[in-house]
Amino acid sequence: MAESADRDANRALRARFDEVYGQYQRLRSGLDELQVKLAELRVTERSDDGQVTAVVGARGELISVELSPAAFQERDARGLSRKITETVLRASTAAVTATRELVSGYLPPGSPSVEFLRTNDFGALLGRADAVLARGE
Repeated sequence: MAESADRDANRALRARFDEVYGQYQRLRSGLDELQVKLAELRVTERSDDGQVTAVVGARGELISVELSPAAFQERDARGLSRKITETVLRASTAAVTATRELVSGYLPPGSPSVEFLRTNDFGALLGRADAVLARGE
């Protein structure tokens, strides 16, 4: 009887291992593709009047700023500066959202990493490790 229970437990354990390993393989195979997509990700935002165009990368890093000739006709340096800053910030915010959505598509559903990307809360990222450590104490 004990031998049968051991076999059943081993089968269940093996099935769970196969499932987790399959998830890992899917995640690992997608990482190369994800790296390429992140490297190629560009977000473009324009000011409401179209005078400023900002392009940023996946991490929100500024790649380029273009100003139309009309931006110089107003001769309002502070206004132009504010317009550039606001446009770059909107582009950076949009890039963070696009990156989060892209990365989330490569992680298992319910992953603490997905929650961390959404909230920037390290507690979400480390919650499972904290729970495991608490059980060991």
